[in-house]
Amino acid sequence: MEALGQGETLDRIYLDQKLNDPVTGEIRRLAAAKQVPVNYVPAVKLAHFNVAAHEGVIAQRSKIVYQNLQDVVSLVVENGQVPLFLILDGITDIRNIGGIARTAWCCGVHAIIIPDKGVGALNEDAILTSAGALEKIPVCRVNSLMKAVDELHLNGITVFASAMDASVPVSAADFAVPSAIVMGSEEKGIYPALLKICDTTISIPMHNRFESLNVSVAAGMILYEAMKQRTII
Repeated sequence: MEALGQGETLDRIYLDQKLNDPVTGEIRRLAAAKQVPVNYVPAVKLAHFNVAAHEGVIAQRSKIVYQNLQDVVSLVVENGQVPLFLILDGITDIRNIGGIARTAWCCGVHAIIIPDKGVGALNEDAILTSAGALEKIPVCRVNSLMKAVDELHLNGITVFASAMDASVPVSAADFAVPSAIVMGSEEKGIYPALLKICDTTISIPMHNRFESLNVSVAAGMILYEAMKQRTII
């Protein structure tokens, strides 16, 4: 509660699912106000953290300072740059997240946007997998990706969604304009309601058809195309 009250950056809170008292209620309220995800778990899950006196609640301190989306957009524009954002929907494998972050940093992405739930924890392992890129590139954690897309639209940013069955090849997309690219999980793809509000759906042409590309590899292909269009190579 003290950490939440002082605005300390927390990655998430794990709370014993059987607890229901005024203290845990206040923790829930503060966490919601600070947009810190709360995972309701059985007591045995908390035991895995090897913390003796947790009293049914454990918070993970974040190594990443999450940025406000509008603040990042405004800063990019003020610096005279053309915004390029990457949105991750339902990607839980921290190795993929780490690999994506490395590529995003190298290709000039201004920020990665993630939801507060349904995404892999950006912990030490994720940072290690990213070779430190997650400590360099701004990360915006939002409580709704759909609201984030609405906010991007209000700022004149075109939102592209990556999908296997899209008829527009990635090379035909215009990434020279202010852009955001949505990548979904390999299993489920992009959430249908989120996909519906994107401006253009793009695909990566393949010589041999396959179920899907690895999401980190696919993100690399798309981001390289965006970088190529924005620079002289």
